[in-house]
Order: sequence, then structure tokens, then C-alpha cells
Amino acid sequence: MTPSAPETWIGRSETVHDCISHNLVKRIAATLSEPAPAPGAPLPELWHWAFFQDAVEHSGLGGDGHPARGGFLPPADNRNRMWAGGRLEFIHPLRVDALVSRRSTILNVQEKHGRTGSLLFVTVQHEYVQDGQRALIEEQDIVYREPSPPKLGGTEPMPQGDWHLHVQPSPTLLFRYSAVTFNGHRIHYDWPYVTETEGYPGLVVHGPLIATLNVQAFVRANPQLTVRRFSFRGVRPLICPDAFEVGGRLIGEGKAQVWAGNQAGQAQVGEIEFVQEARQ
Repeated sequence: MTPSAPETWIGRSETVHDCISHNLVKRIAATLSEPAPAPGAPLPELWHWAFFQDAVEHSGLGGDGHPARGGFLPPADNRNRMWAGGRLEFIHPLRVDALVSRRSTILNVQEKHGRTGSLLFVTVQHEYVQDGQRALIEEQDIVYREPSPPKLGGTEPMPQGDWHLHVQPSPTLLFRYSAVTFNGHRIHYDWPYVTETEGYPGLVVHGPLIATLNVQAFVRANPQLTVRRFSFRGVRPLICPDAFEVGGRLIGEGKAQVWAGNQAGQAQVGEIEFVQEARQ
């Protein structure tokens, strides 16, 4: 990338449309071992990540299984991609079988240099519109880093929580989540690639899957509360088949702290803002 290239991508936008198909919702539910909502019912939080995926054919993929660099997102050749975190505001629930539009805009592109080399940070905003109204606003933080040994430990220890959910990841779970989200990133299912090329000790658990399980655990523990905002960031990867836990605690009026990790420390941290009302 040339030094002036990143700024030229800021403000670029695109709009795509999708149907919150009941058939795909049933597959997400089966993957997460959750009941499938009926047509017309609210889509559970973060299940929308299975939709609005580009149908890129094999020839359009890069060596890591992601769509080749360029197109809507800026090119970042010879770098590993990571979904580092995000922020979401839930205004109205998306509904099963509804037609929804998503307008995506690149808010920021910034090159930084750290101990592991050059890093390219990209922030993308997604606005989801259903029945002519904004239903969900999301910002995603994507990081492209030069190949380097992954950080696997050394994070803060797991705190004590008000609720927790034990998770035993399996290659089948990771494969099925990759399938329902149409995610071709090879670190989640290709053992030779993830261990030999990217240097992980095993298959990597998806950050979005961890976030989804975290919100799922909050909802199970607090059925009288409705999620309005959720923010999260990855701290380190979780490796299959090592067990981990998602959990959290209420920390004040309308707020909860959530996390995921295991004996090696926290792997993902986040915050939920909620209101005291029955879920729709």
C-alpha cells in the first residue's frame, strides 16, 4: 500500500439486500443448540451475521479463504485478517423472513506500526433497514496484520461473574458456524493451514461466535432484560478443542460486563447496555 492509499477508501459505501430466511435461521439455531424462531418472530441478537454475505466464487478467494483483497474493503496483500471487535445498537428487532437492506460505509482506515509490525485498522459501519426504518446500527473493527506469531496468553485472569456458560468447542461446531455464515477463512477448519501457515496450535474459534455465545448467555440469565447496545473486542484467540467459558455480571444501572476465556486468561471482553422490559 502506498502511504496515501488508506485515506482514499474512507467514505466508500455499498448497499446490499437480503431476506432473513427461515431455512437459514433454522440452521443457525441448530448450530447454536437453540430453538428456532418462527417466521415473523424476532431474530436473536447477532444472528444477522449469517446474512448479507457476498457469494464470492472460489476463484475470487485469497490464500486464506477470505475474498481477495480489494473490492469494497481496501487491499492489504500479504497480511492476516482479524475481526478485532465492534459496537452494535439494537433499535428494532430484525424479523425472520423479513426483507432487510444493509448500507455499509468505510468510516476510517489507518496504518499503525507496533511490536508485531505494520497494522492496518479499518472501521466499517453497517446500517440495517427493515420496513423503511433503521433497525440496527453496527460498527466493525477489522485489523490486517503482517504475519507474526499469534498471542495465545498473558491476558487478565477470568473474573467472578453472576452467570456463566461452559463451552466445549469442536471442529464440527466451527465448521457449521463457518458454513452458516459463509465464512471461508481457513483458520477455522483447515488444520494444516492454521498450524503451518499462520502458526496457531489448532483451529481458531470465531470471534463472532464467541460474541454470540456471550450475548446468548446474558439473555438466558436475564430473560426480563432487553439488549440495546453491545460492544466487544478480542484480546487473544481461543483454540479448539480447549474448553472455555462465557460469563458476565451486572455492573450498574442498565449495564453489564461480559467476557470469554479459560485458565489462560480472558480472550474477549465486552459490555452490554440493557433496559428493563420484556423481550419482544
